[in-house]
Amino acid sequence: MNNITGLSAPSTADLLKQKEKLSSTGGEAFAQHLKSALNEVNELQIKSEGAVADLATGQVKDLHQAAMAIGKAEINMKLMLEIRNKALNAYKELGRTQL
Repeated sequence: MNNITGLSAPSTADLLKQKEKLSSTGGEAFAQHLKSALNEVNELQIKSEGAVADLATGQVKDLHQAAMAIGKAEINMKLMLEIRNKALNAYKELGRTQL
């Protein structure tokens, strides 16, 4: 039988300290990640609009790159909409939960 030495279970006080530390920064970190993701989607949408404008005016240099920019923006927008839908569903579910 293998014995593992040097390991001990964390105390309740240690766990509470970790919980307080995570809860104080967890919401801010999530908000920061969400904000950066929204900014990225916005930048991709702007690039996509530029690519569409270049296609419409005939100024496009590389059709493949323009199509890639449009496709990337579309996929990222769909992903952001799915994340929003999941968050709204979770919020509604929490509202229906009885305490």
